[in-house]
Amino acid sequence: MLALVLMWGAFAYFGLSVTGLFSPDFVEAPWSRARVLDLLKHVWLPAVVLGVAGTARLTRVMRANLLDELHKPYVTTARAKGLSEWRLVLRYPARLALNPLVSTIGWYLPLLFSGSLIVATVMNLPNIGPLLLRALINQDMYLAGSILLIYCFLTIVGTLISDILLAWLDPRIRLDGG
Repeated sequence: MLALVLMWGAFAYFGLSVTGLFSPDFVEAPWSRARVLDLLKHVWLPAVVLGVAGTARLTRVMRANLLDELHKPYVTTARAKGLSEWRLVLRYPARLALNPLVSTIGWYLPLLFSGSLIVATVMNLPNIGPLLLRALINQDMYLAGSILLIYCFLTIVGTLISDILLAWLDPRIRLDGG
């Protein structure tokens, strides 16, 4: 819905048609400075739509974890010692509330490459999402299976990256060699 509203606003107020990745003049043109500028005119809207959706999900996760941490006894003890509220929240509960957020952020790597299927279909973006949809409609099991294999590989790589970030963020999670 956000994509449709932003597409309408871009066309109504700025006269920009932002569907697809390029204007019709630049679809088959060789790469040049004008084609890159045209790509930048078209790519901002899908980036905003996908970014807002991902940010909303991550904000809800962070808020829930932070509210859970704020009622624990160590926070009450830190308040009793006289720490200011901002310093207290940033030093202890925020650091611990980041762990579930960082552990789930790796799942967004496949979404970066696929784009959301609905957003890509609405905005006529030529990426792997609509290709998977066409493969499933045409019952092309080899193409659909290959795309799903790519998604699985990206999920594994994203999980590895989030695990590395989590071990860097929280020293308690690191494995001891001895």
